[in-house]
Amino acid sequence: MTAPTLLWLRNDLRLADNPALRSAVDRGEGVVVLYVFDEVTPGVRPLGGASRWWLHHSLAELADRLAERGGRLVLRRGAAADVVPAVVAESRAGAVTWNRRYGRGSRDADAALKTALGEDGLQVESFQANLLVEPWTIRTGSGTPYQVFTPFWRACLGAADPRVPVPEPREIAAPGPEIRSEELDSWELLPTRPDWAGGLRETWVPGEVDARRRLEEFADGTLAEYGRRDEPAQDVTSHLSPSLAFGEISPFQIWHRLHGDLSPAATQQSGKFLSEVGWREFHNHVAFHAEDLAQVNVKRQFDDFGWERPQKDELDRWRYGRTGFPLVDAGMRELWHTGYMHNRVRMVAASFLVKNLLVDWRVGEQWFWDTLVDADEANNPGNWQWVAGSGADASPYFRIFNPLTQQKKFDPDGAYVRRWVPEAGTDEYPDPMVDLGQSRRAALDEYEVIKRS
Repeated sequence: MTAPTLLWLRNDLRLADNPALRSAVDRGEGVVVLYVFDEVTPGVRPLGGASRWWLHHSLAELADRLAERGGRLVLRRGAAADVVPAVVAESRAGAVTWNRRYGRGSRDADAALKTALGEDGLQVESFQANLLVEPWTIRTGSGTPYQVFTPFWRACLGAADPRVPVPEPREIAAPGPEIRSEELDSWELLPTRPDWAGGLRETWVPGEVDARRRLEEFADGTLAEYGRRDEPAQDVTSHLSPSLAFGEISPFQIWHRLHGDLSPAATQQSGKFLSEVGWREFHNHVAFHAEDLAQVNVKRQFDDFGWERPQKDELDRWRYGRTGFPLVDAGMRELWHTGYMHNRVRMVAASFLVKNLLVDWRVGEQWFWDTLVDADEANNPGNWQWVAGSGADASPYFRIFNPLTQQKKFDPDGAYVRRWVPEAGTDEYPDPMVDLGQSRRAALDEYEVIKRS
């Protein structure tokens, strides 16, 4: 009997450009494809509600695509440190492959498991699949991690070109005998009481196939209009962020597609779009070197910031789009309905919570983590710390996004607001919950304390 290879999938739910899968297939002795739903390993953050919805559908599509090629997806729930060795024993695997993760808790768990499996005599290989530049490979001239985006991205662009995407296997042989798999429905990832996912179903089709379709449509069409990306009423962004978060598509596929055949107008915009991919790389770089990006201020003087403790009704007005500021409310309602929010509006809504309401950025970060389909363990807290001023290359403390002037500038005809807040301007719409001028001055007073420290 030959020993198969166990492929452990995590945030890499795709067949194309999956180096760990390619390596497992090339060994030629059968592949056990395993996904572990792990909510118990310390340091590995459990998914929020919207992400759980996406995961269910992404795994269902992946299982079908594997079956078309002769493979089978094995699902298990529990601590990966227990589940992976158990499946190794059941399948009598001789090797284990996976694609690397970069969060502190994830990589610590991976390192411990790699050591344990190696001591048991298994060949264990990990691969670069989900970042163009691995965090430990790029440093400043003085040998320290980058803390500012522009020189970081310049250094990335000056490094070797990203590798060419790995071809998708045509056949993925599943070894026998069949390994026990749990039923996906038994994980209860989908909301039922109540079923709040109607807007998500209207908006998204999770999975690798649709991710590749979206990339092609973006490259062939809307990329040419990317210069209007800050206007939330214009549908000119890629909508690839949830697929990147779940690894249904890789940054290598995006990079090479946008260096391929494009119209002249799209070519002019491709560098700017790729710099947004670069921010994803930067936040992962920061998170790799940070203590805990979702909980700990990168700039530790912000530990003494005078955050207010919000009342539940005040916080709910922000969460559900009833602040009395139409652009903020439009964004929060878009988020609740679709699991997504336009990036410009994300900054405005976050700034309003942190700087006008003086609510701790971690409160907002947790809400976005639970409601965004593209919630990413580096991007989400990295962006919130950027707005709060506590993060790497953060927004200056005095930059407070005025939701009224932002609306005039980026939604001048009110199309975005009308879509999500049709009652704006009527008696049914609530009064503003704060005075922008007074709340701005209060925030600046607090930031001055931090500045002096």
